[in-house]
Amino acid sequence: MNKLRVLITRLDPNLPLPKYSKGGDAGADIVSRIDVTIAPGERALVPTGISIALPDGYVALVHPRSGLAIKHGVTLVNAPGTVDAGFRGELQCIMINHDPTESVSFKRGDRIAQLVFQKVESAEFVEVDELPGSGRAADGFGSTGLQ
Repeated sequence: MNKLRVLITRLDPNLPLPKYSKGGDAGADIVSRIDVTIAPGERALVPTGISIALPDGYVALVHPRSGLAIKHGVTLVNAPGTVDAGFRGELQCIMINHDPTESVSFKRGDRIAQLVFQKVESAEFVEVDELPGSGRAADGFGSTGLQ
């Protein structure tokens, strides 16, 4: 299997590079560069200490960690976050604590999110007066029911 070559710079040499926890995982864990506490209902911008360069035609998607969501109610506000191929700044995660009563704290080096890489297609937008028909038409937002 060919692997995508992702160039990476550690902005903090004492933090680990992204790492896949298990063989076959889609997401590579990324960590917090800082100690941070997020109160109930609050958001925080958490830096990861890395910058990446992707080849054209690829995107890195920053996904929440399911364990943080179920155990602490913590997720990413803009999940998944989009890292475009041309972006060269530090990757940062916009985290939110949905727990109604408990603050959550992360220490420097704690795993906070995961990176998933995908190929992307650029679209050519072609304006038309009317779209072709489909079986679904304009139905959406629960139109298929619960069962």
